[in-house]
Amino acid sequence: MKISTKGRYALRLMLDLALAEPQVVRLKDVAGRQEISTKYLEQIISILQKCGYVKSVRGPGGGYTLAKQPEEYTAGMILRQIEGSLAPVSCLGEEENPCSRSGSCVTLRLWQMVYDAVNGVVDSVTLADLVEWERELGGNMDYVI
Repeated sequence: MKISTKGRYALRLMLDLALAEPQVVRLKDVAGRQEISTKYLEQIISILQKCGYVKSVRGPGGGYTLAKQPEEYTAGMILRQIEGSLAPVSCLGEEENPCSRSGSCVTLRLWQMVYDAVNGVVDSVTLADLVEWERELGGNMDYVI
């Protein structure tokens, strides 16, 4: 399993918004701080807005803000909105395993363990945790009110 650039950037975007709370943040400013193309962030923010994770504020001084508090988002929630399933193999990515060998597949047990471990980690780390880690590292993003 490999998290795409889009998934990694979505986490960085949400972290940037969380660090700025309660301020409204322009996408152009996020792009500058995160060194990500504004066009690429527009694609990501569109997905995050459709699922209700961010809200937009129109007009002068407009931009984006989190729809909920940082502790209400997990890394897993954000990644799944962008990436879809985080399953390491396709037969685990669906509600019911479509593989005819699933009942006798020894390696399926290994893949399930990997899947459970990944989900356990990304579902236990909140956006608030990432904010705390950023501050511990001395992250110093400049936010202008």
